[in-house]
Amino acid sequence: MAFKFTPRKKFCRFCADKNLPLNYKKPDILDDFITERGKIIARRITGTCAKHQRKLTTEIKRSRQMALLYYTAVHSTDVKKKTV
Repeated sequence: MAFKFTPRKKFCRFCADKNLPLNYKKPDILDDFITERGKIIARRITGTCAKHQRKLTTEIKRSRQMALLYYTAVHSTDVKKKTV
């Protein structure tokens, strides 16, 4: 007996909630859209629409420039460097 997997319908969080700010000054919201290693997650995975994904990308890059988000995991405070 094989069960058919039906994926959930993806939706854009920013279209669903118009009050959700898409701003570089809110790194806690932007942090949901980057991996632990610092890569921006694709829209086919997150479900954001094309318009908001473009805006999201620019805001993440602005937040990195202002040092509110990290570029890579080496720059993160969560990851400790190995000392030999």
